[in-house]
Amino acid sequence: MTGDGSLFAKIRVALVKPLEWVLIVAMSILVLDVLWGVFTRYALGSQAQFSEELAIYLLVWVSLLGAALVFGEKGHLGVDYFVKKMDEGAQRIAAYCVELIALAFSVYALLIGGISLVSKALQDGDTSPANGWPMGIVYLAVPISGVFFTLFALEHLLELMSGTYFKKSETEPVE
Repeated sequence: MTGDGSLFAKIRVALVKPLEWVLIVAMSILVLDVLWGVFTRYALGSQAQFSEELAIYLLVWVSLLGAALVFGEKGHLGVDYFVKKMDEGAQRIAAYCVELIALAFSVYALLIGGISLVSKALQDGDTSPANGWPMGIVYLAVPISGVFFTLFALEHLLELMSGTYFKKSETEPVE
C-alpha cells in the first residue's frame, strides 16, 4: 500500500524528511546546550540560566518526535520473540491489536489530550520558570507527535490489510 508510487508514500516522504531534519537540528542544539551548560558551570562558576531548562524541553521534543519516527519505521518495542513463535494468523492478529492500541492512544492521549493541554496552557498564560517561555508552545510536542503516531499507525494498518506489513527489508539480518 505504501509502494514507491502511492500517494501515501509521497505524503510519508514529505512529512518524514522534515521530521528527520528537525530531530537532527534539535539534537545538535541539545548537545551544544548541554556542553555550554557544563562549560559555564565549571569554567565560569555559574551555569547559564537558560541552558538547563532548554535542555529539558529539547529532550522532551526529541524524545516524543523521535519515538514517533521510530514507530513509523516499525522499530518500536515489542515482544518479537513470542510473536515470532506464533503462526502467521496469530501474528497478524497481534499486529492488528498493537496497531489499533497505538492508534487509539495516539488519537486520544496525544492528539486530543495534547491539544487540550496546549490550549489550556496558552489560555492560562503559563510560562516556564527560568526563561518565561509560553508553556503552550513547549507542550506542542505532544500533539505534533500525536499527528505522526496517528499517521504511522494508519499506514501500518493499511499495510496489514494489503499484506505488505510483514515484508522483510533488505537490511534486516537473517535469523
